[in-house]
Amino acid sequence: MSASAVPLKTAFWSNFLGASPDWYKKTIIAFLLLNPVLVLLGQEFLAGWLLIIEFIFTLAMAMKCYPLQPGGLLAIQAILLDLTNAEAVKLEIINNFEVVLLLLFMVAGIFFMKSLLLYVFTKILLNVRSRYILAALFLLVSAVLSAFLDALTVTAVLITVFIGFYTVYHRYASSYLNKNALDDSHVNAEYDETLAKFRHYLRGLVMHGAVGTALGGVSTKVGEPQNLLIAERAGWDFLEFMTRMAPISATVLASGLVTCLLLEHFKVFGFGTTLPSSVVAILKDFDATESAKRTREQKAAMFVQAFAVLILVAGLAFHVASVGLVGLLIIILLTAFNGITEEHQIGKAFEEALPFLCLLVVFFAIVAVIHQQHLFEPIIDWVLSLKKNLQGPVLFLANGILSAISDNVFVATVYIDEVHKAYETGAINRQQFDKLAIAINAGTNLTSVATPNGQAAFLFLLTSALAPLIRLSYLRMMLMAFPYTIVLTIAGLLSYEFFL
Repeated sequence: MSASAVPLKTAFWSNFLGASPDWYKKTIIAFLLLNPVLVLLGQEFLAGWLLIIEFIFTLAMAMKCYPLQPGGLLAIQAILLDLTNAEAVKLEIINNFEVVLLLLFMVAGIFFMKSLLLYVFTKILLNVRSRYILAALFLLVSAVLSAFLDALTVTAVLITVFIGFYTVYHRYASSYLNKNALDDSHVNAEYDETLAKFRHYLRGLVMHGAVGTALGGVSTKVGEPQNLLIAERAGWDFLEFMTRMAPISATVLASGLVTCLLLEHFKVFGFGTTLPSSVVAILKDFDATESAKRTREQKAAMFVQAFAVLILVAGLAFHVASVGLVGLLIIILLTAFNGITEEHQIGKAFEEALPFLCLLVVFFAIVAVIHQQHLFEPIIDWVLSLKKNLQGPVLFLANGILSAISDNVFVATVYIDEVHKAYETGAINRQQFDKLAIAINAGTNLTSVATPNGQAAFLFLLTSALAPLIRLSYLRMMLMAFPYTIVLTIAGLLSYEFFL
């Protein structure tokens, strides 16, 4: 049948959500039909919770279809059904404008550092041969950087580095493994097996690093976006925030490190794979080749990138400007002093972050529904009705669970506002307010690692170009994060109970 003979109905169905499977398309249509029915029946509260579940489904199926399109359709429908409105979505975007700026500029700034980052991390990968030390190193470095910089920035670095590793392997593997034997089935089978092991290895390292961003993020005022809001409501400066969180952050960091080593030792939950020797040989060959042919201009560019890294760290550590504006500074410096002056060259740097930024705005629409329909209010009312000695632990768990199914920034915002309101009305005293603020910060930062949508950094990783390369799906991320979730939740609760 010619293309012109295809029925228009079939053509529309083929175009709808592109190449995603038919069962997925039908599921999204079912969602879009079910929500209006609930609204017509006057069940807006139930429709709001169903919308959250539907959006999480689109995230879970990110390997089948990028969540922007199906999630966007759900968000548009929510506005049309008056579950929220455009102004409320705009307000959520404004409240999270720091994150928007960060994604616009900081991720692009990291893109222009990729040659330096690849060089440094290749040296680390080749010289640190113990998988235990390497896994612990990725976790600890990510934690320290996230404590003083930002989890999304650190995640962007991890994504850039691991895409670089993967690209290097593919560029050199054909000639290295399949020399003069492209039709040899034995060699091709060896290549496939090596590739699978390499993907497994990269997944383990990047997940250790991603969890590390959460471990560092809980400890300081600047570790996560919601920490700034909690510190503002509580009136804590940088040092006081770090001091108050220290009993929890130190305990969970030690617990996370032990968990990391145990996962590598017992080779469970997708961890513990050894880097194949053939990949090591390829990376060594790449490193030697690149070093031999590196020109003076390329060496000068790397010096400029190293200088930019120092500016980046200093700018973020001393908070001289918004994180996003520091990222824009890095873009200008690196492009100006490295001769990148054409528009299309600069445009490539924004290709990674902009689709995720669009998805994040859609996510803000879902968050606006949560806010407008007061979906979480019954929980906070119940928590504050409990005895004082139970409020902190229950709030810790409630915040963690809700953060895992929605977003830790929003959950922290809602609950710190409610707790602050209770303090101002005299329902709780200052000491109890401080303890509940710590519980909110710990719960939203730690237990939220359970799912990719719990933290923006995890969601960014899931929807990045790296995820399909290393076969990192929503469910696989959940599985790999599961032991960390259990350990960090227990360690956080115990340290809260015994040290505060």
